[in-house]
Amino acid sequence: MTYTTILSAETLARHLNDSDWVIFDCRFDLADTEAGAKAYRFGHIANARYAHLDRDLSSAVNDFSGRHPLPDFKLLSQKLGRWGVDNASQVIVYDDAGGAIAGRMWWLLRCLGHSRVAVLDGGIRQWLQQGYPVTTTLPTPKAAAFRAYLDKSFWLDALAVQNGLARNTLKLVDARTPVRYRGEQEPVDPVAGRVPGALNRAFQCNLDLTGQFKSAELLRGEFSSLLGTTEPQRIAHMCGSGVTACHNVLAMEIAGLKGSRLYAGSWSEWIRNKNRPVAKSG
Repeated sequence: MTYTTILSAETLARHLNDSDWVIFDCRFDLADTEAGAKAYRFGHIANARYAHLDRDLSSAVNDFSGRHPLPDFKLLSQKLGRWGVDNASQVIVYDDAGGAIAGRMWWLLRCLGHSRVAVLDGGIRQWLQQGYPVTTTLPTPKAAAFRAYLDKSFWLDALAVQNGLARNTLKLVDARTPVRYRGEQEPVDPVAGRVPGALNRAFQCNLDLTGQFKSAELLRGEFSSLLGTTEPQRIAHMCGSGVTACHNVLAMEIAGLKGSRLYAGSWSEWIRNKNRPVAKSG
């Protein structure tokens, strides 16, 4: 069976030693960018490689970009090969934040044409709660041949977002918390507010009280209430830097609402250009 959205800790445990399964630990903390790597070294799921949000899943910030620009996809493809991923691999990604970071790697692999990738539902916390072990042993991956089939239609740039909103051919969904969306607080970026016309669905709304994804039926109902009859292909997701917005893409896929896209630069890119409008509540 192929897993393309999420899978349970129980399922991963059954396949932990399968040679065609490749696991990635994506833990990351914006306030301490090396905390995830340290946590990985102190204990991770057996055979998991570590993927760093800044170094592996993003490229360097420049004067026009957001805080987590898309990676160089050629370099990422080469890394995937060195990590032992080939085009037949079942890739599993996890973090300790309900999929908020792992969702980025899930989305990037899909951009590269690799649909056999799933997020561990509940992440390492659920893994530990189920009583499964972790290890400090580092894996020694055997290099593989990974061939990328990059599809640039998975994301939009700022101009496409502006034009889509102006022509009413696009709905934009902001995955940040309501207080950031309304412009009441901004702990990360230098300007508070939102893209005018954007709707709000904090990515945390996709999870239940256990930190696992809500059912497909519940997610579908909630997104339908927010988006009405708008086709998924006319939906773009954003957040602060294009990371947690992937969580909403994933949630819509789980719900069977396939084909929504990402505004990759998101808020931190939007505000780089002072000519772009900013909205606030109140």
